[in-house]
Amino acid sequence: MVADEALTLLEGMTELRVAKGRKVVRVDLSAADRPPDSELVKLMVSRWGKLRAPTMKVGTMLVVGFNQEMLASVFGT
Repeated sequence: MVADEALTLLEGMTELRVAKGRKVVRVDLSAADRPPDSELVKLMVSRWGKLRAPTMKVGTMLVVGFNQEMLASVFGT
């Protein structure tokens, strides 16, 4: 999946969580001050223009990237 298609994954999602190294970026997609689509794509796509891995939908949350603590909190382990 490339950058142009990444936004389609956000349809129906209310939250985006992105692992950026040890940091986790949380975005409330239903908020009025939601970042512009261009910023969301920058979070979801690598510098080579492809969707970062792993990417998964968990309920109405889209989880992008690997961070052990983030995944533990998402899956309650």
